[in-house]
Amino acid sequence: MIVFSKHINSLDPKQKRSFLTLLFVVLLLRSRLITGPRDVFNALKKAAGIRKPTPEELEQARQQLYRRNPDGTKNLLVTYRGRISEVNIQPVSQDELAANAKNFPLVPPSHKPNVDRIFLRQLVSILRITFPSWRSKEVFILILHSTFLVLRTVLSVAVARLDGKIVRDLVSADGKGFLKGIGFWFALAVPSIYTNTMLRHLQSKLSLRARTRISRYTHDLYLSSHPNLRYYRLGLDGAVQYLTSDVNSFCDALSGLYGNLLKPALDIVLFTSQLSRTLGLRGSCMLALTYYATAAILKAVTPAFGRLAAVEARLEGEYRAGMSRIDREGEEIAFYGGGKREREILRRAYLQLIKHINSIYKIRIAYEWTEDYVIKYLWSAAGYVLIAIPYLLTRRKRHVGVQTTGPTGGHVDNQVADRTETYISSRRLLLSLADAGGRLMYAYKDLLELAGLTTRLYTLLSTLHSLPPLPVPSDSTAVEVSHVDVKVPTTAVTVDEGDGFMPAPHELVLVKDLSFKLEEGDHLMITGSNGVGKTSVARVLAGLWPVQEGGEVRRPADESCRMGVFVVPQRVYMVEGTLLDQMIYPHSYVDFKESGKTDADLMDILIAVHLAYLPAREGGWSVRKEWRDVLSGGEKQRMGMARVFYHRPKFAILDECTSAVSSDVEGSMYEHAKSMGITLTTISLRPSLMKYHTQLLTLSGDGSGSYTLTRIGTAEERVGIDREIQTLRSKLQEVDKWEARVQELAKLLSVQHESEP
Repeated sequence: MIVFSKHINSLDPKQKRSFLTLLFVVLLLRSRLITGPRDVFNALKKAAGIRKPTPEELEQARQQLYRRNPDGTKNLLVTYRGRISEVNIQPVSQDELAANAKNFPLVPPSHKPNVDRIFLRQLVSILRITFPSWRSKEVFILILHSTFLVLRTVLSVAVARLDGKIVRDLVSADGKGFLKGIGFWFALAVPSIYTNTMLRHLQSKLSLRARTRISRYTHDLYLSSHPNLRYYRLGLDGAVQYLTSDVNSFCDALSGLYGNLLKPALDIVLFTSQLSRTLGLRGSCMLALTYYATAAILKAVTPAFGRLAAVEARLEGEYRAGMSRIDREGEEIAFYGGGKREREILRRAYLQLIKHINSIYKIRIAYEWTEDYVIKYLWSAAGYVLIAIPYLLTRRKRHVGVQTTGPTGGHVDNQVADRTETYISSRRLLLSLADAGGRLMYAYKDLLELAGLTTRLYTLLSTLHSLPPLPVPSDSTAVEVSHVDVKVPTTAVTVDEGDGFMPAPHELVLVKDLSFKLEEGDHLMITGSNGVGKTSVARVLAGLWPVQEGGEVRRPADESCRMGVFVVPQRVYMVEGTLLDQMIYPHSYVDFKESGKTDADLMDILIAVHLAYLPAREGGWSVRKEWRDVLSGGEKQRMGMARVFYHRPKFAILDECTSAVSSDVEGSMYEHAKSMGITLTTISLRPSLMKYHTQLLTLSGDGSGSYTLTRIGTAEERVGIDREIQTLRSKLQEVDKWEARVQELAKLLSVQHESEP
């Protein structure tokens, strides 16, 4: 210890202070001052009954996703850092969405984004979603943000006055006043730093809350259920860009623009009022003239940033959609060896984007040059002139520190020190005023970009709101189609180059005057050549396509214990989630628990579709994988049939959903479905499936839209089959003639080949 003390005493005072400071920090880190608050917090949580969930509870939360509340809302379960948080979600009702439709009329395709009346109307419509009521949390954050903006302006004025006071005391050689001013300076630094930090935090918080509100609204609108099905009917290629990136960019621009507009406006008002006391009437008039000249110059040279931002967002969406397409269709592209072709497509989209961005950079050169010159140099020069006017024209010159005599004795004339204080304060206010004016001019450019983002977001919302609901099929105990023309619907939506949405007028009649009725147990097979409209009939039966006036579709309604109609497409959709989620889709884990089914019931279903090995092979029911890549084509189609057996609908429409399954497995699944009382409607070209059905609907491939409906096993069907056999036999009799002709052509080609030099 003595040696340690001697070693410390041998250091110079500066080194000794550094060493003692380091020693103090080490002792502090090892003391209870650091770990004490954390231990107290953990003790309080333990006393309040807050405990860390077990691994089983965490896995249950990941599986369950949400809990239903009696009032119709849901508590979303979010697992984070080994804990479970519940977020209350209140979905937007269909009645509320229908009521908001009047606020989103369609935008004319010729409209270009700009700061005008249309932009203000669009912005107000979106703000109704962002700020649903005056008592919402978003309004509270906005008021708090505004309060800190006003506070920062007041603090800026106080700092300017204090700056002048410190310089005055320094010129007057008033040491006590100078030290007092420095103390006030450090005291003002605390609220100033806190204010700036809170402004950044509240701006980010406001952007996040706005994004949450708009995202929830667009999700409820876009992912609407029957009879709207907007996600199916919109047909928008860049929907991912609109719903994710554009919403985020709009909220960031909106929250940032609010501070960039309100703070400079407050600064201009308060700083101008403070400067008017010093500059007088003449200086105030010149200051107003400077405002007007600056605004006129910048307005004249400002490009159409709103339209440029909208085009950039569209090109960015096209490029991102190309990347998503390759990620989604990677295996198919690999089979074709289309990497080079896809690279060319992506390169073209990227070059279009980069070319547009480069054009924006070139446009900004002239604008930013003029903007910086006007704001930084013209305003600064005008500031010096304005400050000098009171002293050069209206005040008498005096010298500082001149000792004078009078009736009361000698004193020091501090007139120059007072002028210095006024000059420093006015100059700081004027520089802050110039900065506020510059940020206000910059905000106009941001306002134009916000106009472009607002137009894109508003166009998406207005287009979604404008889609009328599909007619709901009438309820019945059977599936009945009466005098229906199966047409390609005309409600498809496309995007034009002007970022407007327009309906694509296109109508094609696939089947004319289709009529049939299916009772329970009356199985129907739909066949015909490719492209005649077999899947289109399934879309009409499922209610995805509307029917014309005079036609009618009737089908069973869904019941609490059983679905009415369940459709299985050829390309089975694999949802993100666990193996259990693949079987019960579109049900959730909560629906599965409420149904009363067990894991044993699911295993019986897997046995019926010959997938009993999946849970053991993949690691259990709760394992999460990219199932579209894990399962083979046949396994995915059998999983689609497993969903049919799980939901056990009254009627099932199977659209080529067993094309990758062997005939024996296919037959066993059809027999199992019929044993469960499921009435099947199959779309297929396989003659082997005919024996599992009672009716056959054959669509003509001649383009006339005609069809034939026969009962399988009747005399009419046998006559049709005999007629087809006779046709094939007559064609077989001509085989010898065809072979002889082939030989003649081969000889002719060989003679021509020998005659060539």
